[in-house]
Amino acid sequence: MLHQLEIENYAVIDRLRVSFHAGLNLLTGETGSGKSILVDALSLLFGDKASSELIRAGKERARVAGLFEFSDPPEGLELESGELLVEREILANGKSRAYLNGRLVTLAALRAIAPRLGDIHGQHEQQDLFTPQAQMEMLDRFSGAMELRERAASLFQRWKSAGERLAAMKANEQERLRLLDLWKFQQREIREANLRVGEDAALEEEKRVLANLSRIQQGAGCAYEALYGAPNSAASQVKSAARALEDLARFDALFGRLAQALQSVRISLEETAFELRQRLDRLEANPERLGEIEDRLALIERLKRKYGPSVDEIVSFLARVEEQVGELESSEETIQRLEKERCELAAQYEEAAGQLSRRRRQGAERLEKPVERELAALAMERTRFSVAFDAGPPGEEAWGADGFDHLCFLVSPNPGEPLRPLAQVASGGELSRITLAIKTVLAAAERKPDPLPRTLVFDEIDAGIGGRAAEAVGRRLQRLSRSFQLLCVTHLPQIAGFADHHYVVGKQVKAGRTITTVTEIEGDERVRELARMLSGAQVTREAMRQAEQLLQAARAEVRS
Repeated sequence: MLHQLEIENYAVIDRLRVSFHAGLNLLTGETGSGKSILVDALSLLFGDKASSELIRAGKERARVAGLFEFSDPPEGLELESGELLVEREILANGKSRAYLNGRLVTLAALRAIAPRLGDIHGQHEQQDLFTPQAQMEMLDRFSGAMELRERAASLFQRWKSAGERLAAMKANEQERLRLLDLWKFQQREIREANLRVGEDAALEEEKRVLANLSRIQQGAGCAYEALYGAPNSAASQVKSAARALEDLARFDALFGRLAQALQSVRISLEETAFELRQRLDRLEANPERLGEIEDRLALIERLKRKYGPSVDEIVSFLARVEEQVGELESSEETIQRLEKERCELAAQYEEAAGQLSRRRRQGAERLEKPVERELAALAMERTRFSVAFDAGPPGEEAWGADGFDHLCFLVSPNPGEPLRPLAQVASGGELSRITLAIKTVLAAAERKPDPLPRTLVFDEIDAGIGGRAAEAVGRRLQRLSRSFQLLCVTHLPQIAGFADHHYVVGKQVKAGRTITTVTEIEGDERVRELARMLSGAQVTREAMRQAEQLLQAARAEVRS
């Protein structure tokens, strides 16, 4: 559930902080006041694409933050007090950053948890109802078929890949022989180099030592003399100091402890000096070895330019080439194996896609009646809704990552009219209500037991409706808000009257700049806002009376 939304330097919003509540939160205001801008800003927290054009003029960045509360946190997130702070930052260069509880995350990670945060439904999502892909996904989610769908998609991709490899294996013989010659040359060249993982790094280190031998010997020799070799070396000085303190230990125990500490220092100095001496004894000029190293590194560099940026990559390339050579050398056996694999995958895919199709058809039967009941509650009592399936082309031509079904949502808004695709029959107002009906049924099916409701956002779901239909939509939104936290932008007083919490979005001019404000209203202020929505800029007494009656009727409806 969304508790608080903060927006900075976004479009006409300077700084804004709004607290939301459980139930139905409605936003109203004059056209152009910025209601939809709030929804657009919130969509950034759900992973939508950001644009630097929305940064407020004169500012270098925009920021949107939302505080959500969970009783059951998203997987992989540890939350204190069940709260999650989601932030998006938009920079002037077009880039954006996402944060979860102050930790930088990828946009993909944000989108992964977005379904747990909420769902935004605006007018452009209504157009998605026209696409078979969107309709199929809605039905799959309602039917609980997403796992079957993912399995079918995986099998389809594997079957398709096996087919592509089989086609490549059956290519003309001349091309196969050319590839075999090329891969054998690459295999021989890399094998003859006899590379070892990490060899180039070890050779570079040895080369640095041999190339700088004189400087290393001189520096290490000086260090050895200073530590141990010279008469007045550090080890000798520390040894003398330790003896002097040992003589004083009989007078004061402190000197004994200090003497022991110096003995430890002397031992460390001597060990370091001995290690230096051993290293110096092993160092000797070897021009021939240096030449061998340079030749070896040159060979490795040539192989890197051809086969990969590192020895590890070259070794991996060799493994792939050897596999490809093996396949070509035993092409007939490989072709038979691939044909068998492809047949097995085809059978597995047909079984999975068949299960998916049956689940969809069962889900379609369960979806149709609830949607019709929701439409009846939205003043579309005689509307029929159906999910039609088309088998499509026969055989493998119909196969796809989503299975082999082709489906379409059909509707008949008026008695006597045949069922037709949504795009052909639904007006703007009807589509808004059909969208809300389907959304309500899907949301109820996906809802998991959780004392903290998920957030659903409706941006102008009332487009194209009014009168009795608007009242029906408001009533449906109020009922839906008992299971979900709803944020809804509306222009209709018949809907606004059902709000549990009412917010007015407005504009002010400060210091020559326009800013957007959001104010939660109640009591007389709410009556006046509904009256404005009823009568326009000039609020009349009659409009005030109608607003009071509208609120009383909505409250009575809610109580019932």
